[in-house]
Amino acid sequence: MAADHALAATPAAAVRGGAETRSLDELYQEALAEGGNLVVYAGGDTPTQQDNNRKGFLARFPKMNISIIVDYSKYHDVRLDRQFAAHSVIPDVVQLQTLQDFGRWKKEGRLLNYKPAGFSKVQDSLRDPDGAWMAIGIIAFSYLYDPSAVDGKPPASPKELTNPEWRGRIASSYPSDDDAVLFLYKLYAETYGWDWIQKLADQGLQFARGTHSPGLAISQHQKAVGVGGSGSLTTPANAPVKWAIADGHPFLAWGQRAAILKDAPHKAAAKLYMNWQISEENQRKAYNGWSVRTDVQPQGGLKPVWDYANSHFAEFPRFMEDRALVERWRQTFAIYFGEVKGEPSPGWLGQRPGA
Repeated sequence: MAADHALAATPAAAVRGGAETRSLDELYQEALAEGGNLVVYAGGDTPTQQDNNRKGFLARFPKMNISIIVDYSKYHDVRLDRQFAAHSVIPDVVQLQTLQDFGRWKKEGRLLNYKPAGFSKVQDSLRDPDGAWMAIGIIAFSYLYDPSAVDGKPPASPKELTNPEWRGRIASSYPSDDDAVLFLYKLYAETYGWDWIQKLADQGLQFARGTHSPGLAISQHQKAVGVGGSGSLTTPANAPVKWAIADGHPFLAWGQRAAILKDAPHKAAAKLYMNWQISEENQRKAYNGWSVRTDVQPQGGLKPVWDYANSHFAEFPRFMEDRALVERWRQTFAIYFGEVKGEPSPGWLGQRPGA
C-alpha cells in the first residue's frame, strides 16, 4: 500500500510535454519503493539470449530483481492473449518480433501509453505517437560465414549461395518457423527468382529451429555458410563468424518493439526499464552498431539502418500486418524446404512462465 501511495503521490509536473523528465536514478528509487521486481517477456531463441541485457540492467540498477523470459515471439504473443482473457497478466514489459501485435493490443487497450525520456529522439517509424510502444533495439538478418572455412573467398552476395562450391556447406534457420527469416527468403525469391530458390533447395541445406542456429553451426565448424541469422558489420576481422550484407542485395532490418502492459504488476519497474533501454548510455552500446535513436551515431562508420534501401526497413512491418500473406509465403517455402522439425530451441515454457 505504501508503494502504491508513493506512486500516486508522484507530481504531475514530473512528466512534461508527455515525456518522462525524471532521471534514471529517480526512477530507480521509485521502482525499489514498488518492490524492485520486474518481469519481461522477450522474443528470442535460447533461454540465455537475454543474459547480457539482464546483466547490463543489473549493473546499472543492482538492487532490482529482473526476470527476462525468452521464447519465440509467436508463442509469447498468444500466451499474452490467454493471460489477457484470464485477467491475470504476468509480465510488465513485452519485447517481441511480432510487430503486428502492438497495434492490435493498443486498440484493445492492453498497453500503457508512456513516453520515456528521449522518446522524441527515437526514429519516427519506431515509436507509436501515443507512446503505446517503441522499438528498443535494431535487429538485422542476412547471411554469414566462417572466414577460416571459405579460403578467403566468401560468398560476395546471397546470390552466390547456389554456386556449386557451397553445396552441402550451408546451415539455415527455417523460413517457415520464423517470420523474419520468412521475409528474408521472400526477398531472395523476389530478387533472384524461383529458379534460384529451387537451386538453393537443391544445395542440401541443414535446417534447424532458432535463428541462432546458423551461427552455431558455423562456430562449431559444421557448416561454412549460414542463412537467416543476426549479426553485426562491426565485428573484428578475426571473428570466428562474419555477418555480411552486399550492396544492391537484400537483407532485413527492423526495430524490435517493446511495450508496458496496462495491467503490468510492476509499472514503476517497467518505466525504469523502458527509460534505460532507449537512454543514450544504453543505445551507444548496441551490439550491432545501430541505434533506434536519431541522435546516436552508428558505430564503425555505418549509416543509420533506415538509410539502407536494401534493408527493407519500412516494408517488414507492413508484411507482418498481413497475416494471410505471411501464411501463403510460409506454406510456399514449406513445399521447397520441407516442414519444420524439432523441439523449439527455448524449450516448452507452458502458459504462464514467470508466475
